[in-house]
Amino acid sequence: MEKRRSFIKDLLQSTEVDRDVNVKGWVRTKRGNKQVAFVAVNDGSTINNIQVVIDIANFDENIVKNITTGASVNVNGLLVKSVAQGQNVEIQAKEIEIYGTADPEKYPLQKKRHSLEYLREIAHLRFRTNTFGAVFRIRHAMAFAIHKYFNDKNFYYLHSPIITGSDAEGAGEMFRVSTLDIENPPKGEDGTINFTEDFFGKETNLTVSGQLEAELGATALSNVYTFGPTFRAENSNTPRHLAEFWMIEPEMAFYDIHDNMDLAEDMLKYLIKYALDNCMDDLKFLENRLLEEEKNKPQNEKSEMKLIEKLEFILKGNFERLTYTEAIKVLENSKPAKKGKFQFPVEWGIDLQSEHERYLVEKHYKKPVILVDYPKNIKAFYMKQNDDGKTVRAMDILFPGIGEIIGGSQREEDYDKLSTRIKEMNIPEKDMWWYLETRKFGTVPHSGYGLGFERLMLFVTGMSNIRDVIPFPRTPKNAEF
Repeated sequence: MEKRRSFIKDLLQSTEVDRDVNVKGWVRTKRGNKQVAFVAVNDGSTINNIQVVIDIANFDENIVKNITTGASVNVNGLLVKSVAQGQNVEIQAKEIEIYGTADPEKYPLQKKRHSLEYLREIAHLRFRTNTFGAVFRIRHAMAFAIHKYFNDKNFYYLHSPIITGSDAEGAGEMFRVSTLDIENPPKGEDGTINFTEDFFGKETNLTVSGQLEAELGATALSNVYTFGPTFRAENSNTPRHLAEFWMIEPEMAFYDIHDNMDLAEDMLKYLIKYALDNCMDDLKFLENRLLEEEKNKPQNEKSEMKLIEKLEFILKGNFERLTYTEAIKVLENSKPAKKGKFQFPVEWGIDLQSEHERYLVEKHYKKPVILVDYPKNIKAFYMKQNDDGKTVRAMDILFPGIGEIIGGSQREEDYDKLSTRIKEMNIPEKDMWWYLETRKFGTVPHSGYGLGFERLMLFVTGMSNIRDVIPFPRTPKNAEF
């Protein structure tokens, strides 16, 4: 049986036929009669299967019997032109080895359509479905494209720490990292836990962001980016929240807020074009899946655009740019606001909700929107303060269907202003001494932003639940697999 293996993706594109080939993969379906069996084999390299034709008279009946959905096989055969519709080539089997059988009565993935909820319960097997094969091939492509984009723009990939002593967001919803005895932790005279006896000699957590460390790198390397896991102990079970998720966070020295917006818009367009150029088979499958799903939805819940059309729509023109204050005026004058249709009332100073963001993008401007100059009271301590004393140079990029996809800002480079803001927000200065010190020595204007990788994946794949675009979702009360 020893022969060099070919990937199914390559064979399906091959014009060189009437040659011996070897494929290894998993059986998706088997059909046929007493004389011939048609087996669809998939190896994960493409959403498409290759058909293996088995002349039953040439094989042991036990081998043919054990070729069932889910079984893994090693096939040697002749690659020939196919007479069947929808495929250019097929394999006429000469030798078949079964690596692993799958009892058809017990195999959890049957031919019928399974719900996404059910597939989350068997996340160790859901990769084998067409839907999740497509999603995770696209996830790979997007991760690769991110690294390629920044590499080609002279950025340096910085590995920020996963264990940290600082809370970059100031939200306080962090996972503690400790080796102290949970039953009997050491305590000080005041009865509080004595973290000086912990592994790191202080209280530490899983990071919520690589941004602060990336800023340190940008003060020497000019352009850096982080791309790694981040963690938030937020007890939220919505289809938009995970406790463990991945963030892309570039930081650029000598960039102002306008440079920041330009880079973020350019990057998003690059990534979406990369998906369209390199993932079309998977995107077409996901689009058809969505169209099937929408047949049962009421008219008012159906998408206005198909998936691929929606991706192409992002590339058509420039994103709309306006200030938070201008956006509030648009919302206040909107029909939903005047008729009381918004669930959350609109007034200057609020943190915009998804319904507000989506109205701006989908109904008013009908294009992606970048909002700038947010009220400083709803934004993080590190954002550069505007001269009006009320707003900061923050920016959010809003996309159709999901609302905010990127959040960023020009960072405050002035030591005194940053120090004052840290005190105002009751952030312990002793934890931030190193961050402040970068503003003492050769400080420069600089900017950055964060792109939630899973948010991007939701948009590109059209999936509706964030748990379905990460291999093993971590959510409240769930850390399986």
